[in-house]
Amino acid sequence: MFKNLKITALLLVIMILFVGCTGGTTDSGGSSKDDVKEISIMTPYISSVTTNQMVNKMEELMKARGWNVSIVDTKGDVGALASRMEDVISAKTDAIVIVSTDPNQVSTQISLAASNDIPVFGCDSGFIDGMVVNATSDNYAMGEQLTNWIFNEIGEEGKIIAFTHRPHPGVIKRSNAFDDMLPNYPNIELITEKHVDVPGPIESARQSMESLLLSNPDKGSITAVWAAWDEPAIGVSQAIQAAGRDEIIVGGVDGNSQAVEMIKEGTPLKVTIAQNFEKMAEIVDEYMNKYFNNDEFEYGDVYAPAEVITK
Repeated sequence: MFKNLKITALLLVIMILFVGCTGGTTDSGGSSKDDVKEISIMTPYISSVTTNQMVNKMEELMKARGWNVSIVDTKGDVGALASRMEDVISAKTDAIVIVSTDPNQVSTQISLAASNDIPVFGCDSGFIDGMVVNATSDNYAMGEQLTNWIFNEIGEEGKIIAFTHRPHPGVIKRSNAFDDMLPNYPNIELITEKHVDVPGPIESARQSMESLLLSNPDKGSITAVWAAWDEPAIGVSQAIQAAGRDEIIVGGVDGNSQAVEMIKEGTPLKVTIAQNFEKMAEIVDEYMNKYFNNDEFEYGDVYAPAEVITK
């Protein structure tokens, strides 16, 4: 009887040792589930064509690495974005990407993530302490490029309208470039600056421009429109065409495919400063992988190149 008990106990020890040796691997011989990263891509603006483009590209690249990707869109509500960031931090996500978002508006949540050893990346956002990398264009330089092109095109004189959305960090920098340059052109008058609603920037800009055309009915009363990104430029151009005021020129930023097509067609939209949004997504994916591999790199903004597109 005691002999049988000894044999049974020995078999149990062998089974426990076997399970302990094999429990950390997958059936396919790959890494354990603990190595699969959970990535949270978060934005208030997925309705934007370019934001959606970046989100989709990052999702594609990160899934190709075997990471799990969840996408959160708060439909223009930054307060809701802050709340959802707290949710994913509590759920112990491995990394957060904020897309087209001013990090200052979620600085508390970024600090909370950092205190929980959760890296925060930006894509077409700003960079503040607590973040790892923000992939973006040099937005101030693009604002200068757009402003220079329009001011030169109108012979450095005329009346201009600006369409902006200052909650967006990139738009703020482009608008600051415009603000800084305007005083150097005494023969150019800023009629007004219009805030563009998001979501729905094309319709918002079109409606605003329709009202401005009615209040400035004479040819020459408006010379040009400076738009901080392409979607309001598209809406403005549609309103100008419908009113038969094709003497007004329009410029934007992004290189949106619809904007590029309108430039080729000879509409009032004459120029766009094209951002490389897919490159921004690639930068975030690349640096996140470096972070997980403990590679050395500098924290801060990483720029993707931009180019001027005209007819």
